[in-house]
Amino acid sequence: MALKWYTVVVDCHDPQAQVHWWAQALAWDVVYDTPDEAVAIPKGMSEDPVDDVEEWMARGQGLVFVPVPEGKTVKNRLHIDLAPHTSQDRDAEIARLLDLGASRVDVGQDDAAVTWTVLADPEGNEFCVLSTRNR
Repeated sequence: MALKWYTVVVDCHDPQAQVHWWAQALAWDVVYDTPDEAVAIPKGMSEDPVDDVEEWMARGQGLVFVPVPEGKTVKNRLHIDLAPHTSQDRDAEIARLLDLGASRVDVGQDDAAVTWTVLADPEGNEFCVLSTRNR
């Protein structure tokens, strides 16, 4: 039996601001919000316990934000990739994220040669918006 990938934990200064930003960016629900931890999960994903291990393993991952005193100083070694569906307007999604407070980031990519756009959330954590796809 394999282990379940349960969450991605993001260190930050302001867990509440981060969880609400990411929930808005992904259209997710904030399901837990305290000064020490804030959690967002995909909309429609139940928080109820599941006895069936296959059903439990099929659930999506959440994002957890926890406070840390230190600031971000270098490029993230791990980042999130977001992908719009082929029916979505990728440029409009990037514009929406920028309007929410994301910023464009140069991590050394050649924007003319790559099919993704590197952005950062309001605390500077890099993420990519990939080309459109349907799987």
